[in-house]
Amino acid sequence: MPRVYSRSEHNISRSLVSENALKVLYRLKKAGFEAYLVGGCVRDLLLGREPKDFDVVTNAHPEQIRSVFRNCRLIGRRFRLAHVHFGQEIIEVATFRALQGEEEHSERVLENGRILRDNAYGSIEEDAFRRDFTVNALYYNISDFSVVDFVGGMDDHKASMMRLIGDPEQRYREDPVRMLRAIRFAVKLGFVIHQESAEPMLRLAGLLREIPSARLFDEVMKLLLSGYAVQTFEQLRHFNLFAALFPDTERCLSREPEGFPLIFLAKSLERTDSRIAENKPVAPYFLFAALLWEPVRARAQKLIDSGMNSIQAYQEAGNEIITRQLRHTALPKSIGLPVREVWSLQPRFEMTQGGRPFRLLGHPRFRAAYDFMVLRAETGEADPELADWWTRFQTATEAEQKSMIRSGSRSTGRTRTRKRRIRNKASKNAPPA
Repeated sequence: MPRVYSRSEHNISRSLVSENALKVLYRLKKAGFEAYLVGGCVRDLLLGREPKDFDVVTNAHPEQIRSVFRNCRLIGRRFRLAHVHFGQEIIEVATFRALQGEEEHSERVLENGRILRDNAYGSIEEDAFRRDFTVNALYYNISDFSVVDFVGGMDDHKASMMRLIGDPEQRYREDPVRMLRAIRFAVKLGFVIHQESAEPMLRLAGLLREIPSARLFDEVMKLLLSGYAVQTFEQLRHFNLFAALFPDTERCLSREPEGFPLIFLAKSLERTDSRIAENKPVAPYFLFAALLWEPVRARAQKLIDSGMNSIQAYQEAGNEIITRQLRHTALPKSIGLPVREVWSLQPRFEMTQGGRPFRLLGHPRFRAAYDFMVLRAETGEADPELADWWTRFQTATEAEQKSMIRSGSRSTGRTRTRKRRIRNKASKNAPPA
């Protein structure tokens, strides 16, 4: 039997509920159907947060939902859903789903334990046990403003605990992305993953390799662009999940656990979180450029050591690493192309004589590449004097820029060291006086 929390036993206020979500709930109720808010919106409302979106669940089937709302579109194959449109806002409405095996002729199909299609409808109780985490299986009943709990979600909510419903290993095998969702929710909410739900993740992280790369790209975007990228990154590595998403990067980080690759990446994630906290725009391509930079840099250095010029080496390395990464997380052209440009421009910052600085300054991706180079300098991977030169060069007048180039005013530590080595080598090889 469910535990029903009356209006006086919880703190959900309808003032934080979308007006359009309330319209959907009341119209379904008026049409004779059950209607509840469910999932993340109920979880967030209990925390006193205003949810970003509102999901509705009902005993009405998709075609019945469409008959109630003229502004409704049915979508999905694996999960048949109704989207009720109110201008820019969409209220998603789903039908209660049945438990596995409850319907002999259901459309539920599993492959290697994973759900491929699932359009078997059931009761609210069955629907609750089909959800992933207990805190996501709380139902706000519009009829009496109560919260209905079949799985102990309210207790876990009060204890700040993320707990899977059912057998954790089986649920992860049904959908390995649940491991990523566990981390995302736990970090976002400040919750702890229950030990029984956490333990299988270390063993089952490899299952993510069976998930389509396009879906994993979407999950990575949610994980790292939610404002908690630093903590999320730490948790992904702790549970071996980062290696399944970015294997080349993880190999590099494992070789140099205390070196600048880890510092550089952590700093990149920290800046992403800061920009999100300040409501500033974030370029996803910049984040992916940082995530994959160390394997690109290491591969480019090998090509340079073999005799290839630096610009071509970074282009070749970038193409090679991107091609391998596509097997794990898809990268649309709107991200893949600017990522390559940011990488390929890095060696050009070393060229501060002649007309090259002016040509680089006019490149459409200059600003992002410059920010990337400065971040490298701040974390010890690039020359700080080089970053300072380019900072001054951008704000200088045209006459000052020409003077900087003519005078060869940038004499970086790296350049001085290189010249010193050449002089030392020459003196050793010089014939005696």
